[in-house]
Amino acid sequence: MYLRAIAQTIFGILTFIPGIYNWRAKKLGSGGSYSARYCYSVYLRHMVKAYESSLNTKPKVVAELGPGDSLGIGLMALLLGAEKYYAFDVVKFSDLSKNLVILEELITLLKQQENIPNDEEYPRVVPKLNNYEFPKNVYSDIYLKECLSEERIQKIKNSLFNSSMIEYKAPWFDDKNVQKNSVDMIISQAVLEHIDELDGTYKQLYQWLKNDGFMTHCIDFKSHGYAKTWDGHWKISKLRWFLLRGNRPYLINRKPYSIHFKLLKKHNFKFLKEVFIEKKPSFNNKRISKADSKISGAFIQVNK
Repeated sequence: MYLRAIAQTIFGILTFIPGIYNWRAKKLGSGGSYSARYCYSVYLRHMVKAYESSLNTKPKVVAELGPGDSLGIGLMALLLGAEKYYAFDVVKFSDLSKNLVILEELITLLKQQENIPNDEEYPRVVPKLNNYEFPKNVYSDIYLKECLSEERIQKIKNSLFNSSMIEYKAPWFDDKNVQKNSVDMIISQAVLEHIDELDGTYKQLYQWLKNDGFMTHCIDFKSHGYAKTWDGHWKISKLRWFLLRGNRPYLINRKPYSIHFKLLKKHNFKFLKEVFIEKKPSFNNKRISKADSKISGAFIQVNK
C-alpha cells in the first residue's frame, strides 16, 4: 500500500506533462470492472434494496454516474425493462467491443436467473443483502421473457452503435440535453467520492429526477490506495495532495459522509435508507467529526 501511495504521487506529478494522463487512461482505463458478474451483482443488489423500500424496480429512464470501463450496470437496466440509459462520466473510458461481450454475458445470466454473486465472490461490494437468490418476487418469468425477447435484445445491441437507447456523455456536468423531471432512477457505485463539485452535482441530479424518481448510491470513503491506511488520505497535507492530484480530471474529493448528507438535504432530497460500513480510525482525525472518522462506506437511497 505504501509503495502504491508513492507511485501515485509520482504519477500525479507526471500528469502536469501534457498528454501523460490521456495516455494512461487510454492504456489502462479507469481501474473499474470489465466483469459482467460484477455489474449483474451490483444492479440486482440495488434493485432488491429498492424493492424493500417500495420503490420502482422497473425504471424506464435510468442515469448512471461514473460507469467507468463498462456500461454493464446500464445494460442491466435496459435488459430489465428500461427504455433509456444515460451514462455520465468525466472521461470517456468505456469500450464498445468490451460492452458487446458484457451484454452477451448479462443476457445469459438473466436467462438462467443466476443467483446474485455474494460476498464470497465480491466481499467488498455493497449494499449487502440478506438473501442472494435471484429476486423472482421482483422479476417474474413472464416479465423476463418480455424484457429478453429477441427484438428487445437486438434493439439494445444496436443502441451501442446508434445511441437510440443509450446516451454516453463525457464530460457530463451540467448537460443541458437532459430534460428536467425526466429520469426515474439515478444510480452510482463508488463514484460520488470522486466528484469535486458535489453541490452543483446534487442540484443537477435533483432537477433531472422525476417527482416520483429516486437515487441509489454506494459511496466509498476509503483512501483508494493513496495512503498507507484506509483513512490516511485525510491527513495528507495540502501540498502533497496537490502533487498527488496533479493534473488528473478527478481523484477522490476527501469529503466525509456528513458533507453528502448536508448537500442532499440542502437540495431537498428525502432520505429513505442510510446504511454505514464502519472501520476503526487509524489515527485521531481532527479534520472531520468523530462520527465521520469511522464511516468507510455508505449506501443511501433518497427521493424527491
